[in-house]
Amino acid sequence: MKKKYKNILLSILSGFLFTIGWPTYGIPFFLFFAFVPLLFIEEDYLLKRNKKHFFLHIYLAFFLWNFFKTWWIAKASLVGGVFAVVVNSLLMTLVFWIFHFVRKRLPDQMALPFFVFVWIAFEKFHLNWDFSWPWLHLGNGFSEYPQWIQWYEYTGYFGGSLWILLVNIMIYKTISNHLKNKNFLQTGKLLIKSTLLILIPLIISYYINKNYIEKGTAYNVLIAQPNFDPWEEKFMYSNLQLAQDLLSLAKNKKADLLVAPETALSQYTEIETFSLTKPYQLLSEYASSNHINILTGVDFIHWYEKTDTLIPVTANKTKNGRSYNMYNSAVFITPEHNYQIYHKSKLVVGAEYTPFSNILIPLIGDWVIKTIGISLGSNISQEDVSVFENKKLKVAPIICYESVYGEYVTKYVRKGANLLAVITNDGWWGNTEGHRQHISIARIRSIENRRDLVQSANTGISAHINQKGEILDSLSYEKRGALQVKVLLNNQTSFYTKHGDYIARVSIFMAILLFIYAISQRKKFLNN
Repeated sequence: MKKKYKNILLSILSGFLFTIGWPTYGIPFFLFFAFVPLLFIEEDYLLKRNKKHFFLHIYLAFFLWNFFKTWWIAKASLVGGVFAVVVNSLLMTLVFWIFHFVRKRLPDQMALPFFVFVWIAFEKFHLNWDFSWPWLHLGNGFSEYPQWIQWYEYTGYFGGSLWILLVNIMIYKTISNHLKNKNFLQTGKLLIKSTLLILIPLIISYYINKNYIEKGTAYNVLIAQPNFDPWEEKFMYSNLQLAQDLLSLAKNKKADLLVAPETALSQYTEIETFSLTKPYQLLSEYASSNHINILTGVDFIHWYEKTDTLIPVTANKTKNGRSYNMYNSAVFITPEHNYQIYHKSKLVVGAEYTPFSNILIPLIGDWVIKTIGISLGSNISQEDVSVFENKKLKVAPIICYESVYGEYVTKYVRKGANLLAVITNDGWWGNTEGHRQHISIARIRSIENRRDLVQSANTGISAHINQKGEILDSLSYEKRGALQVKVLLNNQTSFYTKHGDYIARVSIFMAILLFIYAISQRKKFLNN
């Protein structure tokens, strides 16, 4: 291998390993090796004075991973897809650059653990800022192999991130040590440690999986999949027609709960008058006469009067200056003619909210609406989660993208939710890996919280997932119908539900501590 091409080939190898290791078609075993080529690139640049290609070599690997596993975002928005791939790759590369900065100042006994801490800290940060995109967090890589990660009920998916990072470092040290010292005995010892680091969590997981007994009271759920094209067909119908179609899917089927997808009622309805509308009255009457609860998605709107003095800066605006709020919501209708509402809180950047809106909208909002006729406003979210309750049922209304956020979902369970319900509309991405990855990640939420999960997709995959993360029944993409399933309402809470992302919090603390220490060091240590 020519030396000038070595780092390029290592970068491509890393991107390839991430890609073939990632769900839904990948085998996660390859993720245990995916960082190793990048660590050798970084080691090579420690000895070079000219570092102008370092950033590009690292970026190439992350770009390949992001492109091949999330290109489908462009099916919904070309700009959004390009932005997600380019920027997420950039952020990952910046994390590696920070590690490189620290490794130049600290010995490997401290620098390599710093890499673990800073990567997990980055993943935690990526959950909570305006450009949040946790889709490629390492712990998600095992979503198609729930039998490997039953211990997520104790660690959450950050435990998976930690596992991947530690194994990569051990394998890197094994190979690096052998190349430098040719000491087969020492190499053998490191190889045994690497193997045990992979096998021990697997053995523990299989043991938990074999011995875990699902808990809870049986409950009958009907999961609807209307299968309307989200681009045009769905918006051709009135909410009354959509409600009638939903009930046609439930005809002659008995259940305690009917779950319909995100924006099942897609024509914007004024939130204040929802109970007076014909769609609500139709659904409420059906719920009462059939003794069934209904959970469905609704698009709500609230109009402000021009005389209102408390119009938020993030409100949407029309060309004539009128302001309004939009809500992507879930509604729970009970047989007692009552209803409860939850507004989606984890919004999709660009599609549902403007990042850094408090800064951008006052600066350029008026110019945008005058120039291209659209508003820079955002959907309105609520500050905390809601749990829909009726008798023994306490259901978490998780809307679409929210199912990707581990600790966020635990909030529902800590509020008493004994069933997780994801309502979504994954047809925007077409028949790509997007909708398959989405349902796959939902399996992790079941394991973390030991809750049955039902997912209703307008177009995508509707399914029932048990407390072990196993898909028991499903409707495939573009298949119209309704699933009758029996779930278990579990009221016990897992360790992770109670304590959340404690691995990430410890990692943030340690990353900051080591980074500050690295800055204080002027001498460059010779790495072992």
